[in-house]
Amino acid sequence: MTRLSIPGTAAQAALFDLDGTLVATEHRSRAAWTRLFEAHGLPVDEALLAGFVGRRGDEALAEHVHRFPGRTVQELFNEALGYLNGPDSPPAYAVPGAEALVRRLRADGVPIAVVTSGLRKHAVELLQLVGGADLFAAMISAEDVRQGKPHPEGYRSGCAALEVDPNRAVAFEDAPAGIAAAKAAGLTCVGITTTHPAAALRAADTVVSDLTEVDWPSLAAGPLSPNVA
Repeated sequence: MTRLSIPGTAAQAALFDLDGTLVATEHRSRAAWTRLFEAHGLPVDEALLAGFVGRRGDEALAEHVHRFPGRTVQELFNEALGYLNGPDSPPAYAVPGAEALVRRLRADGVPIAVVTSGLRKHAVELLQLVGGADLFAAMISAEDVRQGKPHPEGYRSGCAALEVDPNRAVAFEDAPAGIAAAKAAGLTCVGITTTHPAAALRAADTVVSDLTEVDWPSLAAGPLSPNVA
């Protein structure tokens, strides 16, 4: 069990990334992006796929659109969504401990939000795997921000929606872009090694394997202890 807390105050709210943090979807996303590039005769490698993790798909695609002559970012994004939502797409599943933690926080009256780089419709569907979108007091999706992660806009908006100061909130993230966004917004951040090794998440305040390792009462109680036990 990882025991954490925020320096000088108590944690008053929790904000969760969705893909890879609450719900395991990276295998599905990687398959969709791979199919998109291969369908256009373009090579795909680990470095390319890593550039999509934790970011808005349209923003990541904008860095590659020049490789798709005559196609727009929106056209390519829609094509990738077709692969993602197709009948042969591998199923998503809840990250261990996700539903239990979300329900415990909700039962204890802790305000919780989702801050995702994905579309709202996608988020609402995936949240059924951890108890449903109604458990969350707020949701910030790709449609709600002008700049996606690693920009802090999403986390700032999430804290505003929960009416909590960012330095009294904890973010849970699985990707470097999301961790950068949370830290830039002023939140304490817990990194989760569901999609990246711990070394890639070193900017987080602490790192856990999954959400079964999080002890919220300790997280909300004393000075931060970046230990993983």
